[in-house]
Amino acid sequence: MIGVFIADDHAVMRVGLRMLIDGQSDMRVVGEAPDGASAERGILEKNPEVALMDISMPGRDGIQTIASIAKQRPRIRVLVFTVHDEPGFVRAALSAGAAGYVEKRAIDTELLAAIRAVARGRAFMNVTHPKLVREDSERESTYGADRIADVALLSARERQVLQRVAEGLTNREVAEQLHVSIKSVEAYRARLMTKLGLKSRAELVRYTLECGVLRAPALRK
Repeated sequence: MIGVFIADDHAVMRVGLRMLIDGQSDMRVVGEAPDGASAERGILEKNPEVALMDISMPGRDGIQTIASIAKQRPRIRVLVFTVHDEPGFVRAALSAGAAGYVEKRAIDTELLAAIRAVARGRAFMNVTHPKLVREDSERESTYGADRIADVALLSARERQVLQRVAEGLTNREVAEQLHVSIKSVEAYRARLMTKLGLKSRAELVRYTLECGVLRAPALRK
């Protein structure tokens, strides 16, 4: 059973989300809050598998709350659910530690798929802002070109590990998929992080998004 905490300042939205989530056989709402500060307290108390977080809330906003939760309880997966689809918000949320980002215009089935995906340790993106698409294209010919060149230096196995780690798979899951030992995955992971100059999984996810190794649709599992 996936425990979900809802953080949204609109009461009607919280009621609708609770009805949707509680109507599923594999998830339930364990708490809710109308602002960032009370959301953080509730999430730390209820310890849900997934925290469904809006960005714009009274007082402490969602980005600050995500960063605080990621620092205190990195196991809790935060899924942003917001009307904001601007690239700046997306990057800020991912940098703060969000595992996924879904626009409120998404249909119910997409939101439920996102909750299940991040609960399993995967990433999920559903953002269709034209500027984000345009920026992705521009990166391919400038900054992205250098990054793609860096990826070319990786071995085939390192690229396989890179993509799976960015998708949110654990070392054990990567090992099972590639039919290698966990120690081998750890070695490949350390090697590719060194080659790419990355220090954390958060940096790795941002890197793969920026250089096009992982695009938004590819994050869905």
